[in-house]
Amino acid sequence: MFQQIQAKHPQLLDLQRKDTSVEPSQYFQILVKNWLVVLTSMLVGLLLALGLSALLTAKYESTASLYVSVRAGTSGANDDLLQGASFAQTAVTSYIDVATTAVVLDKVAQELNNDFSIKQLKDRLTVSSPPDSVLIEITAQDADPQVAAAIANTTGDVFIDVVENEIEISDAGGDSPIQVRIIDPGQVPSDPTSPKLWLNGLAGIVLGGLIGIGIAVLRGITDTRIHTIDGLEQLTDVPVVGGIANDDHISHRPLVVHDDPGSPRAEAFRILRTNLQFLGAGDSTRVFMVSSATPGEGKTHVVGNLAVVLAQSGARVALVEADLRKPRLAQLMGIEGAVGMSDVLIGAAELEDVVQPWGTDDLLVLPAGRVPPNPSELLGSHAMKTLLEDLEQQVDYVLIDAPPILPVTDAIVLSGYTSGTLLVTAIGQTKRQDFQQAMEAMQHIEGDVLGLIGNKLSVKSSDMSGITAYRYTDTDTPAKQRIP
Repeated sequence: MFQQIQAKHPQLLDLQRKDTSVEPSQYFQILVKNWLVVLTSMLVGLLLALGLSALLTAKYESTASLYVSVRAGTSGANDDLLQGASFAQTAVTSYIDVATTAVVLDKVAQELNNDFSIKQLKDRLTVSSPPDSVLIEITAQDADPQVAAAIANTTGDVFIDVVENEIEISDAGGDSPIQVRIIDPGQVPSDPTSPKLWLNGLAGIVLGGLIGIGIAVLRGITDTRIHTIDGLEQLTDVPVVGGIANDDHISHRPLVVHDDPGSPRAEAFRILRTNLQFLGAGDSTRVFMVSSATPGEGKTHVVGNLAVVLAQSGARVALVEADLRKPRLAQLMGIEGAVGMSDVLIGAAELEDVVQPWGTDDLLVLPAGRVPPNPSELLGSHAMKTLLEDLEQQVDYVLIDAPPILPVTDAIVLSGYTSGTLLVTAIGQTKRQDFQQAMEAMQHIEGDVLGLIGNKLSVKSSDMSGITAYRYTDTDTPAKQRIP
């Protein structure tokens, strides 16, 4: 269908169906959109890490360094050992394990007045040796810095005594061939070694950031709303013929093309009018139904403003309120809607008696009238077809405000009497599956969806960048008074 439209109207942009799978660039867009979630998660991670660190007991460390060597001046086999340092290096590996054995720690506990058990001492001690060296480092950790230094130095002293006098004793009964000395006693530390606030804070930021990224990506993948015009174009080949910005003050000026004609939203409706004229060029009938997939997407505001801006261009326009379940068009246009189309369809009134002129341009408005118990039957009746044909003979354009497509069958029934449908989609609100179901419902009955209208666009979005840069009229000029 789109190829036929484009052949007749080359002014419209060719929109090809695109792959809807998530690409790497889209993940970046998801993160940019959810930057506040990621930043908040990082901040929460930092605060939790610092809070937990504050609850932990501060630990102090003190390290005593020992030097292991072969005693000089010995005879016999020791003469061979003095040829190199390999013996001392080999011995150091075994001495690391000796330092935390019961034979050493039992004496350490006694030296410390039995304030600690062997297990408590072992939990507080770490013994290591730098690679390819004859140094042994005994590190003690405790909540009291003075106790940490005492444990490290006492363990060093006891270790020296055990090695020289109990383990490495000379066969001749003289001095031990191995000599161990403390070359750097453990000092009383002034700053705690744990918890490390900066390291824990950094870990909290990283972990929080990863969680935030996960939440952002999950939100992006599970969020099925259509967020941009590009996202709308990816779902169908039908062209987007208009983009209307969101207006927080829409209740105060619903007909913005009349109340504030120089505003960006009014200019967007003029662009929509131009594209609609291209769509209808050369057709014998210009009866357009304006609908949406679901309620609340703004179709009534769109069709009302479109009718006014078409009439302002000099066209003769008939605006029909065909939403017989929840009619709102009469209120939007500021006219009396107690008697209208439903009365004509049941033969209780004549068309010329209920249709109402609006404003100073050639615009006729047909309100819905009384709410009937059988809207679908009335809209699908021969009387409805005749009513539209009568209006078509009088005007250049007939615009129909139809009910949403998915909740009821009214729009589906009505589409058979029109030249085509303009489908209004609320950007950032409409779900992809709802939009696709509405399109499939129209295709099932071979109803022509001629164009899509993106409504409620963010003013700051790139979709509105070409429209919001200027105004056609002086912003200080008072808005016109509505002329019902």
